[in-house]
Amino acid sequence: MTTGLQVIFIEDDELVRRASVQSLQLAGFEVAGHGSVEAAARSIDAAFPGVIVSDIRLPGASGLDLLAQCRERAPEVPVILVTGHGDISMAVQAMRDGAYDFIEKPFASERLIEAVRRALERRTLVLENQALRRELAGQSSVAPRIIGRSPAIEQVRRLIANVAPTDASVLINGDTGAGKELIARSLHDLSPRRDKPFIAVNCGALPEQMFESEMFGYEAGAFTGAQKRRVGKLEHASGGTLFLDEIESMPLSLQVKLLRVLQDGVLERLGSNQPIRANCRVVAAAKGDMAEHVADGTFRRDLLYRLNVVTITLPPLAERREDIVPLFEHFLLDAAVRYERPAPLLTDRQRAELMQRDWPGNVRELRNAADRMVLGVIDHTAVPLDAATQSLKERTEQFERAVIAEALQQCGGVVASAADRLQLGKATLYEKIKRYGLAVKSEGER
Repeated sequence: MTTGLQVIFIEDDELVRRASVQSLQLAGFEVAGHGSVEAAARSIDAAFPGVIVSDIRLPGASGLDLLAQCRERAPEVPVILVTGHGDISMAVQAMRDGAYDFIEKPFASERLIEAVRRALERRTLVLENQALRRELAGQSSVAPRIIGRSPAIEQVRRLIANVAPTDASVLINGDTGAGKELIARSLHDLSPRRDKPFIAVNCGALPEQMFESEMFGYEAGAFTGAQKRRVGKLEHASGGTLFLDEIESMPLSLQVKLLRVLQDGVLERLGSNQPIRANCRVVAAAKGDMAEHVADGTFRRDLLYRLNVVTITLPPLAERREDIVPLFEHFLLDAAVRYERPAPLLTDRQRAELMQRDWPGNVRELRNAADRMVLGVIDHTAVPLDAATQSLKERTEQFERAVIAEALQQCGGVVASAADRLQLGKATLYEKIKRYGLAVKSEGER
């Protein structure tokens, strides 16, 4: 696996240990086998990136002794205990004392692999939660993470990396709630302007009579009620980035003035003839087809050409379903930090249900659903699946693509491992991967 997660397997019977380690390695896990708790102890601390599987009855320290040590030194590291038939009551008590799970001897390799996989998923969530807490506590200036693995999001990441260091104007196009401001902030935070202001203006929320004064500022006495000078958004963003959301809502009369600023690099406050240098990068966002606004005369063609030197398109979640679960899990962690609540671990059924919903509110709706789950609030906003307008074939293909993409991600892009996980023939899986345009690892990368 490419996750960096590890498994420590402790068993004094060498044949059992070697067979179990081999089974886990064939399943794609990174495994270290030990014959005693003492031999494994040096590798275990609170930062250990993995899980521990240990027999209960061992020479020297027992598995229960190990569990007690982990509760003190590494309380969030999952411990799976292996027990004989006569020790079931002991194992049940161990789970009450903090063990993650127990496996009864003799066990099938599939039972071991499934227990380890679930424990690693839990450990991954805990480690991500810890990393997010550190990031939020430090208020990192690093650009916000753009979560997702769909080809559309990969293209967005490439465009941002290419364009961010420049001063090129960018137009971000996407539906409401798709995450356009996140893209704008990423462009700012990865640019040489990152230490200067990032000023966001929602053009659709400003009354037309206030728009000019808010954007350009004014001098004292410029109009009734203007008692002192006010610096406008364009001037305030000097040296940094001005983000104009819902640019299609900008009044036509103001579009001419903005065009002049973009062309000449200067502005004038209301009530003044003194030109002021406007040194800001403009990033705009719009929903819908801007060409239609140009055609119906509500948006200037020349201004559009100035704004869309580069266009970044954000498809709705319904068109990139493989991004839904990673985004939702990220929002769960974020909500757990904000509300100081534990982050739930998604079941396979919940993952499937998330991917089948259309999410008309896009990322914003998904984030709200994650908040509700962390808070333990019943989600009454879920749209019944039978309310969808897509055909059964379309929904089945979208779901299949998302499930395959999820399996490939969990297996590091290795087709053979993903085929085993999906219980699907490699040839069949390759055909589906080609049909859906999914990314895999080449033979040389494995």
